[in-house]
Parts: sequence; C-alpha cells; structure tokens
Amino acid sequence: MDLVPLVERIGEAPAAALLGLLTGVVFGVAAQRSRFCLRAATVEFAGGRLGDKVAVWLLTFSTAVVWVQAAQMLGLMESADARMMAVPGSWSGAILGGLMFGCGMVLARGCSGRLLVLAATGNLRSVVSGLIFAVVAQMSLSGLLSPARDWLARQWITGGGRNLDLLAALGIPQAGGVILGLATAALALVLARRNRIGAARLVFASGVGFAVALGWVLTYALSQVAFDPVQIESATFTGPSAHTLMFFLDRGAVLEFDIGLVPGVFLGAMLAAAFAGEMKLQAFDDAATMRKAMTGAALMGFGGMLAGGCAIGAGVTGGSIFAGTAWAALFFMWIGAMATSILTGAAAETATA
Repeated sequence: MDLVPLVERIGEAPAAALLGLLTGVVFGVAAQRSRFCLRAATVEFAGGRLGDKVAVWLLTFSTAVVWVQAAQMLGLMESADARMMAVPGSWSGAILGGLMFGCGMVLARGCSGRLLVLAATGNLRSVVSGLIFAVVAQMSLSGLLSPARDWLARQWITGGGRNLDLLAALGIPQAGGVILGLATAALALVLARRNRIGAARLVFASGVGFAVALGWVLTYALSQVAFDPVQIESATFTGPSAHTLMFFLDRGAVLEFDIGLVPGVFLGAMLAAAFAGEMKLQAFDDAATMRKAMTGAALMGFGGMLAGGCAIGAGVTGGSIFAGTAWAALFFMWIGAMATSILTGAAAETATA
C-alpha cells in the first residue's frame, strides 16, 4: 500500500488523522449495525446463554484475528513493531485493570467503544458516561491518578523489555493464528445459526473485526513512508478518548491517528443510525441509574488505562496480534463483568428476557 502521494500532499500528521478517521468510520458503521458489545456478551454468558450477543462478539474477534494474522503473512504489517508489543506489558495492570474495566462496563451499560457508538445515536446517558470515562482516562494517563496507575502497573511486568507474543511463546507458527481464528469463526457461525441471526448483522459484525485489521495495516503502511516515527496501532478507545479530549482543550495538541479515530467512529455510527431511522434522544431513568453509570465510567477510565486498553483495544485489537497482556486483560474483563452481572442481577434479567 503506497501512501507516499497522500503524505506528500497533506503531510504526515494529517495523513495519520485521516487514516484514523477512515478506520473509525468503518468501525462506527459496523458496530452500530451489528450491535457489537462485549458488555452485552458477558452479561448474556453470565446468564447461562450462548445467544446472539455472544455470537456477534465471537465473530468480530475471530474476524480480527484472521485478517490481522493473514495480513502479517502477506507482509502488510508486522505486529512485532506495534507499540503494544514493542514495550513491556504489565501483568498486574492487565489483571487489576481488566477486573475494574469489566465491572465498570456492566455498571455503565456498555464498554467505552459501545458508549461512543450509542452517543452518536442520541443516547445522552452515553454522552455523560463517555465524558467521565475520557476525563478519568486522562487523569490516569498524566494527571492526578497517574502515580497510582504507574505503581500498580510496575508490580508485575513482562520480561525482556517487550510484551509476550503468545504464538511465539507457545511455539505456534503464524498460520496457527489464522487457524484459531477460523475455528472461532466457525463456532460463532454455529451460534449465529442457532440464534437465527440475519446475514446483514453477521456481515457488519465481521466489519468491526475488519476495521481493527484496517487500522493495523494503514498505520504500518504509514510508518514505512513517514520521516518521523509513527506509532503502529489500531482501534482502541482509552488513550484515544483522552487524547481527543485534550486536542479540543489544548491549542498545542497535534494531529495523530487517535484524533481521527474517535470522531470517525462517532460519524460512522451516526450516519448508520440515521440511515436506519434509529436516531433517538435517551436520558437516564433515575438518579440511581445515573450514579451507577458514572461510577462505571470512572472505573473503565482508570481500569482501561491500567490494563493497557479497553474492551476493543485489549480485547480485540491487542488480542488479534496475540499480545500476552492483552489476552490476560480480556480474560479478566470477562471475569469482572460476569461477577458484576451476577451480583447486580443483570445476568438474571438477561436470562429471563
């Protein structure tokens, strides 16, 4: 993929933001139409069901794995160069942050990515929760909460100065990642057929995974032609939400992939919802619901930054390159979310719905 003409025409930073915008639009459209949501999948699973929400999540995850691993085999990207893999990961951060994020997304009724998609459709609950999430994420990155995050993250880190590549650690060849992805996709399709999920929703669920792969490939291609170092990354919403917030508050902020990603998701989801006639203003039902959502958003902001990514950033984006701490964070997000679902009665409500 030759991005030289684009970089020469508009510059490296605007090109990165434009690629983020493109990735975000694809993600936003696909996520809105598929109703992809890790929170919904974990609550459904905790309720003893393997329903449509679990099937959609599995299909998204497996699609991302297949596309990303295939892209590596074709030389379109190199996961070893991704920042998530090239720096030490935190096992303690993945465990504690994953638990906090899982708990938070149940209380807030959606992970950070889902909140952004819902906000674009007129959901004012998600607007409030999303803003709190972004503020707490920024506080955890470089503000009042950053010392606590740093201390917790330092307690147990990966060795060798890098994150753990699970495929390499287990001696699995590159093709093994594709095979695992295809096997998971087959399971997802079996569940989809059992739950009578329409073809259109399945295509859009796959589109979310494709958007993750698209982000990896585009940022890798840009890194090959840019003069200045370019961070190889893809869809994630903890850091980008904080960076986007600061971009609009700090006149000295610069354009980057993150700054295009978040508005792109919002734009894509809004266009998809408008086209489907699903734009609708929604507010909190009562004060208790608002308090739960605000608490959950704060837990996600700190937990996502501690874990090294959100339900998308660690759970799908990091999982697709088999980053060890990303898989650990995803596992503990499931644990935290299921425990919170059971304790708050959310799982029982879903099971009887």
